[in-house]
Amino acid sequence: MAAMKNMISSLYFSHEVKNTLNTNPISTVTQKEIAYYLERTTSKVPMASFLSSSKKKSKSLNVVKATLALDFVDEQVKVKLSSVLKVTATVTINKVSNEVSMMKIPWLYPQNDMKREEEGVGFQLVSTQLDPSTMKPKVSKECVIDWYKCTTRKGHGTGCFSFEVELVIDANFGEPGAILIRNNYDKELYVETISLDSFFHFLCNSWIQPAHISNEQRIFFSNKAYLPSETPKGLKYLRAKELKNKRGDGTGERLASDRIYDYDTYNDLGNPDKGAEFARPTLGGEQYPCPRRCRTGRPSSLTDETTEIHVNTMISSTYVPRDEAMEGTRRNDIHMGILKGVLHNIPPMVSTLYNEKDVCRDFAELYRNTKHEVDNMHGLLKFLDIRGSIEEIFKFETPKHLSWNATSYEQDDYELGRQTLAEMNPVSLERLKVYPPVSKLDPSIYGQLDSELKEEHIIWHLDGMSVQQALDENKLFVLDYHDIYLPFLERINSQEDRKAYATRTIFFLTKVGTLKPIAIELSLPPNDNNVPSKQVLTPPVDATTNWLWKLGKAHVCSNDNGAHQLIHHWLRVHACMEPFIIATHRHLSSLHPIFKLLSVHMKHALAINAMARENLISADGIIECGFSPGKYSIEMVSAAYRDWWRFDLEALPADLIRRGMAVPDETKPHGLRLLIEDYPYANDGLLIWSAIQDLVHTYVNHYYPDENTVIYDTELQSWYSEAINVGHADLREANWWPKLTTPAALTEILTILIWTASAQHAALNFGQYHYGGYVPNRPPLMQKLIPQQHDDEYQNFMADPQAFFLASLPSLFDSTKYMAVIDIISAHSHEEEYIGEMKDVYTRWPGEPEVINAFYRFSVTVKKIENEIHRRNEDPKLRNRCGAGVLPYQLLVPTSEPGVTGRGVPNNISI
Repeated sequence: MAAMKNMISSLYFSHEVKNTLNTNPISTVTQKEIAYYLERTTSKVPMASFLSSSKKKSKSLNVVKATLALDFVDEQVKVKLSSVLKVTATVTINKVSNEVSMMKIPWLYPQNDMKREEEGVGFQLVSTQLDPSTMKPKVSKECVIDWYKCTTRKGHGTGCFSFEVELVIDANFGEPGAILIRNNYDKELYVETISLDSFFHFLCNSWIQPAHISNEQRIFFSNKAYLPSETPKGLKYLRAKELKNKRGDGTGERLASDRIYDYDTYNDLGNPDKGAEFARPTLGGEQYPCPRRCRTGRPSSLTDETTEIHVNTMISSTYVPRDEAMEGTRRNDIHMGILKGVLHNIPPMVSTLYNEKDVCRDFAELYRNTKHEVDNMHGLLKFLDIRGSIEEIFKFETPKHLSWNATSYEQDDYELGRQTLAEMNPVSLERLKVYPPVSKLDPSIYGQLDSELKEEHIIWHLDGMSVQQALDENKLFVLDYHDIYLPFLERINSQEDRKAYATRTIFFLTKVGTLKPIAIELSLPPNDNNVPSKQVLTPPVDATTNWLWKLGKAHVCSNDNGAHQLIHHWLRVHACMEPFIIATHRHLSSLHPIFKLLSVHMKHALAINAMARENLISADGIIECGFSPGKYSIEMVSAAYRDWWRFDLEALPADLIRRGMAVPDETKPHGLRLLIEDYPYANDGLLIWSAIQDLVHTYVNHYYPDENTVIYDTELQSWYSEAINVGHADLREANWWPKLTTPAALTEILTILIWTASAQHAALNFGQYHYGGYVPNRPPLMQKLIPQQHDDEYQNFMADPQAFFLASLPSLFDSTKYMAVIDIISAHSHEEEYIGEMKDVYTRWPGEPEVINAFYRFSVTVKKIENEIHRRNEDPKLRNRCGAGVLPYQLLVPTSEPGVTGRGVPNNISI
């Protein structure tokens, strides 16, 4: 036991400069160790103990880790000791940077008249108590330390250093509750943590600007959580002030150094100054409903005052609050991915310039380790005269589901059915309730909408059942994109090299639990040219219908790709989460227990969304160039938000029930029964959903024992109200928003947010390259409609159907641009933080053994989930995730290595 105590003490309490955190404790931290830690640290810390330890200390502020690419000169600093108490603290500084100053023109920044009497960083401790003589918080004298002259500074690896500084407090100071920091250097610095004698911890994780940019002291609170009504008197003013600072006043252009969170409409997607064809409507408002995004305050464009001027990404970037910006390893990983994408695009770009017809659609040559690489040098790399290992630079990694000997462009029927349950878009499939399917569109606007699907189209594929019997026994399912695409098809198909249908695909559930497609309906807008607006394809019976069936499936996959990227991925996860993140920073203090719970799940999302507005969903961006909807993509997003999105149905169980994929059943785990038993996304997702829900339930009930604590939490109610009424203003009148009046309602709301940012995003994002990286199997757009006998191209199709199929796909150059993007966004960073990891949990919730135990149980549960997923992937009875050539479903395996792995569930929205 003594050895155990020494180990725990060394692991969590050492003042030496070393790694103080086990970053992968799931399998190494035992319950006994946790129990000992809780016994030692999570009881209320007596002030007498803290003050007693302070008296014995002669050391001072100890900076454990800092990153600074400078060499320091050691100089002796003499510290005058006083009769009052000396407090030893550990400060972690991660980075020192002049990036903000470099990013913006100097005159944009306010220049304070402050005369800097001494360089360094100033620290001032704030008590939780008021000074009875002034009725203001007790504060220590500011102590400024210049680490250039600090005798205790030590280097620790590349760019890392530590130093010590001394803080002095009165004997009756009381419990420290906050620390104020002023940066008197010319560069911004990133402070991670501060710890006082291992009793009081301050989680900072924030950039502090130089005093010449902002002379105001930064406020950091201790890690102890307080509901607003419990806030110590000494911290009430600072709590309100910090929130006011982050809200700003809603005016002016935001600077890169700002930490202000505010809302705006999506009026920054177009670039009318470049030309009328680059103008785009504003999303957000009655005509185009949409969630709100983070306000930047940029001026209007020259040609349209309703559109924000386009940001020039060559010299600047879209504003996000300073602490939201991508930094360090994560940013380097993204830049490296972009460089790889550029190199991968060189061969097809050159071949396009040289118009090499014989190689323009040779997709197999794009990948490493295909049979073409061994004996074929006449293709894409011929003109570069590149051989051997250098080819690796210019070729894509072979997607996991693509065979080395892949020569066929066919998406077989089994795979088409399986991918609706276990690949990159497992959230569109619905149980078919009536046959034929019925549209919800207005016929007075869109014309005759009756389906052309008839009983004779499917009756021979139902294993002897009647259609009604198959419906009654839950054997029929549908991938229905009719209502999503039809309103936009006329405009989509008027674009150059874009042709799409509004598709419906009917699936039959076989006796072994797999899905097989049995009919595809392809719809076009009604016209007056006596040309049929709908056609139905069924499984092939000869060579001609075989190729027609292949083309039909390609159009289905193109519809599915667009709906996945625009609606399920961008809208449901990225866009709809942003208002909640903004509201969290504006209304929940870092002292608030709900802020502390959500903070790890909100990281990076605003920065990723800002990059998406620059390059992904903007005019002429990746989505417009690479997907069928083209310039009408954002209008489709708006329509889906208006007609389909509901916050309450973003809960996984509710979504499964909405789509008819499950029915309520309290006798079953998770309270529902899946109608397709082998549904890998749902099976694995429900395990993670329930684990999150259990954690949140314990956490919420710890801080909110009854309804009144929820109802009278002013910050909590303001947070939720603003997220709805401002962040989701266009849907604020909807009656389906949960009422935040009980601990149970709060649990459900928080579980939805955490699930969406972690597991839901992982399921929709990190499989994109391995499942979608072979374009012929899953094209993001099609360039030709299926030829009819009266069409001019019909004879070309009959003469060479494979050539027609390839000509229907995106060009090789357009395909590699798309592949490069999904390769980048499917990758995990080297500094990814995965769900269930125990990082900082012990110091983030001091004095809260119930909370720490809840996180420990969650960590253990997540590890068990990972083991269970591995077991399922080896079960031959589960044919949708195990079998010859079947890629195991790993998207919800919690952990991953860096890179494009097709697995891993980060805590937050991440790329």
